[in-house]
Amino acid sequence: MNDEVKKEETKTIDPKTVETAAPTEGKKAFAKKGGQGRRPAPRKRQVPEGVDPDLEERVVTVNRVAKVVKGGRRFSFSALMIVGDKKGNVGYGLGKAKEVPEAIRKATQAAQKNMIHVPIEKGTIPHEILGTYDAGKILFKPAADGTGVKAAGACRSILELAGVHNVLTKSLRGNNPHNVVKATFNALKNLRSVEQIAALRGKDPKTLRLK
Repeated sequence: MNDEVKKEETKTIDPKTVETAAPTEGKKAFAKKGGQGRRPAPRKRQVPEGVDPDLEERVVTVNRVAKVVKGGRRFSFSALMIVGDKKGNVGYGLGKAKEVPEAIRKATQAAQKNMIHVPIEKGTIPHEILGTYDAGKILFKPAADGTGVKAAGACRSILELAGVHNVLTKSLRGNNPHNVVKATFNALKNLRSVEQIAALRGKDPKTLRLK
């Protein structure tokens, strides 16, 4: 009989509280000088090794996992990241490590390797579509110019990094971040442009109208 009893428990960490640097050092130094002299120059964003600097990344969620063994608890972190170039290319990835920065780096690299292209026409999606994954179910509808991205949470981040400027969305069930992300990508993968539909039907794209 195995002496080690393994259990897992997860705790969600607010992505806003995850900091990669200490931005308050410059402010403290400036305060000690009595507010005189030049303000410290803003630090450049450090790009993790192996990540394309042209891509923008966002943290969806960071979970702390505690593995209970005979000697105590062993903690690790899992990060869900989204990357995109705001030109129709977007991807997501999951990374796990003992430290948060390393988990974010792994997730960013995984997202960069699993990017998809989203067809965008006049700043919105070409047609209405329903994305589903497990308990996640989201409806997407094209919107007129000036509407904006009517979405929340991870779904909004994905659409913005994909380069969509106007769209209407409605979450029909489930709010788990992992299911929302996968349901959103399920919908984006199944989008088809006018040219693709015209090629399948053997028609001229100018005469084809999508309802």
